[in-house]
Amino acid sequence: MTVTSLPPRPEPAEVARVTSTAAELLEVLWGRASTAPASASQLRVLLMLEHHEGINLRTLADCLASTPPSTSRLCDRLQAAGFVEREVSAVDRREVRLHLSGRGRVFLADLRTRREQALRAVLDQMPAAKRVALLQGLEAFCDAAAAQIHDDSDDARTSGSRTA
Repeated sequence: MTVTSLPPRPEPAEVARVTSTAAELLEVLWGRASTAPASASQLRVLLMLEHHEGINLRTLADCLASTPPSTSRLCDRLQAAGFVEREVSAVDRREVRLHLSGRGRVFLADLRTRREQALRAVLDQMPAAKRVALLQGLEAFCDAAAAQIHDDSDDARTSGSRTA
């Protein structure tokens, strides 16, 4: 499937369109590597906790663009499944800190292994030079995306110091 033939200096809009198509295809591939027993929303929480250890409930809700009650219910289910641990903050007992449990870490590692196996099957079909170019582009994308996510999280923390 050829998505496009890119000009020498592709515009961000065209790259965004092709990247979106690639993400949709990844969703199909990753659908084969089931996320059960966690829903897509719960998986987002687990990934956020992995990258923001000890985040409070209010900040997590802000990062997810959700409400604290909805986020709390998601965390209730994840805690019941053994994927999340809650602790009362040592500084403010009204604040709840969230942590990924050992079982949650094992779940994410297993999910990543299954997803990588699905990707490897596709990447094996690509010429080596195209894999190198893809790797370089994805590394740059990951750096830029991680920086933006980090900046957005910092903004959420500083704009809302309320607790939940």
